[in-house]
Amino acid sequence: MKITLKDGKVLEIAGKISAGDLAKSISEGLFRNAVCAKIDGKPCDLSDVIDKDCAFEVITFDDAEGKNVYRHTASHILAQAVKSIFPTVKLAIGPAVENGFYYDFDFVTKITTDDFGKIEAEMNKIIKANLPIEKFVLSKSAAASEVKKFGEDYKLELINDLPDGAEISFYRQGDFVEMCRGPHLPSTGKIKAFKLTNLAGAYWKGSEKNKMLTRIYGTAFTKKADMDEYLAGIEDAKKRDHNKIGRELGIFMTDENIGQGLPLLMPKGAKIMQILQRFVEDEEEKRGYLPTKTPLMAKNNLYKISGHWDHYRDKMFVLEEEDSGEVFALRPMTCPFQYSIYNNGLKSYRDLPKRYAETATLFRKEASGEMHGLIRVRQFTLSDGHIVCAPDQLESEFEGVMDLIYYLLKCLGLTEGVAFRFSRRDKNDKEKYIDDDEAWDRAEAILKNIIDKMGIKYTEGIGEAAFYGPKLDIQYKNVHGKEDTIITVQIDFAMAEKFRMSYVDENGERKIPYIIHRSSIGCYERTLAMLIEKYAGALPLWMCPEHVRVMSLTDRTIEKSLEIKRALCEAGILAAADNRNEKIGYKIREAQLEKIPYMIVVGDKEAESGVLAVRSRSGGDLGTMEIGAFIERVKKEIADKVC
Repeated sequence: MKITLKDGKVLEIAGKISAGDLAKSISEGLFRNAVCAKIDGKPCDLSDVIDKDCAFEVITFDDAEGKNVYRHTASHILAQAVKSIFPTVKLAIGPAVENGFYYDFDFVTKITTDDFGKIEAEMNKIIKANLPIEKFVLSKSAAASEVKKFGEDYKLELINDLPDGAEISFYRQGDFVEMCRGPHLPSTGKIKAFKLTNLAGAYWKGSEKNKMLTRIYGTAFTKKADMDEYLAGIEDAKKRDHNKIGRELGIFMTDENIGQGLPLLMPKGAKIMQILQRFVEDEEEKRGYLPTKTPLMAKNNLYKISGHWDHYRDKMFVLEEEDSGEVFALRPMTCPFQYSIYNNGLKSYRDLPKRYAETATLFRKEASGEMHGLIRVRQFTLSDGHIVCAPDQLESEFEGVMDLIYYLLKCLGLTEGVAFRFSRRDKNDKEKYIDDDEAWDRAEAILKNIIDKMGIKYTEGIGEAAFYGPKLDIQYKNVHGKEDTIITVQIDFAMAEKFRMSYVDENGERKIPYIIHRSSIGCYERTLAMLIEKYAGALPLWMCPEHVRVMSLTDRTIEKSLEIKRALCEAGILAAADNRNEKIGYKIREAQLEKIPYMIVVGDKEAESGVLAVRSRSGGDLGTMEIGAFIERVKKEIADKVC
């Protein structure tokens, strides 16, 4: 047999050989680090036999696929341990995820994180026993019989979902058997370091119509030091979580009587939002955008024209008017509203492009299990906008959108860690997308050409497009490593025709324009969450709800502190005075905990001399400054958008 290795080298092998033995023949060190292998690009167990010419690759933990296999094996060990301790538990699924794994269980009795100790102890026993992990394959009927023996109802449901004639693989480790596609490590002893990290609820198959299961999260590494470093990062992430910091700082809150996914922005949060909105709206106006203000709801007729009624209704809040029988829906987007504005009057090619922008309140019916702080909500504020343009303007307008986005991200300090995804349709999903292959191919080719010319590096997301066109998604990870879309730019090939939008070209002929859907800063709530986490609540001064806190040292200096506060406010600086009858150390500590950028202490000396004793939250005591110099310092920091 001829075996082609990853580096192109070809090995001549006489007779059959297992993937593990082949790895060993290449290098003992490589074999020791091997997690699994690939034969002709397909992942396989090290026990799989090679009996014909093929391409061969050894996968280690350093490879992304290797991490997944390693951690998926750890999830099987978790399942075996839980089953041993809680024999009545029913097993659901247990995949590897980024940086770890989880397993979903249906417990008869409730467990807590206090049970993690005994579960980990049982897992360590299984690892120490170094049980061989052996694969076997059964027919669909035999597989059903196998899981029925163990009373695994969820596994049986998964088997029943498979087509007749399917062959189903299982893995055995000791007396534990698990249905799984694999591949897996050759034995349980290969797991060197693991830790159970969290407990959560999860609906079976992700549907709130199904039973809520118990999900146990964990992680696994080949070296304990690497795991300890990762876990330390997790602890830091918990401290930076916007759900924790945002509430502690009084930025937002929730109320169970109001409902999930409907956060309340408190005065500080509302002020931050106002600052960001004014900044974005002013910048958009400089770049030729025209503001609109459109209704929060519309008759379903509008959504039928756009296609949202057919493709997006399950995400919309629908209202019925009893007297008239009319059906309304809260808007999940502003697109059709702004199209109506465009259609108010005939447009010439000289009128294009038309750039419409709106700070829009939108509504989307997210599932209850998907809500999370400010990141995923049911009512949100979007920096929404649409550009109606001629075909020859499409590329330059798209570049202009990206220039605006880059500028805003730079001012927010969010450029690092941003990733791009070219979101395309799934050609096999005819229900989710407008069914026009030719138009889809043309739109995707146009978008790909534009972003390639701009030199944007991106991944592709099949099935992530909007139902009416492809898009460029700008992704950002929260502190827990979960990637969310914060901004999208979309090319729309369908809506202009649906809404009979047109313009008269230079030859006097009516033409259908192109539409660019875009956001500039994205969903304000989600962006605010990212900012809180990035800066651990200590937002850059220019977006803070309070720039300076003036603190009187004694009752004698209260009037002076109020005078300084007034001068700062008149200069456009957000200042507050703390004249409580408290020790100055207490006032300073409280201001620091509230992440106030600057603090001014007013004692008798400062009141008499007219100078300011200035402290910063990061630099401590900055000494004394003339009030004029301090005002100029703060105003420059605000104007320069220092992050």
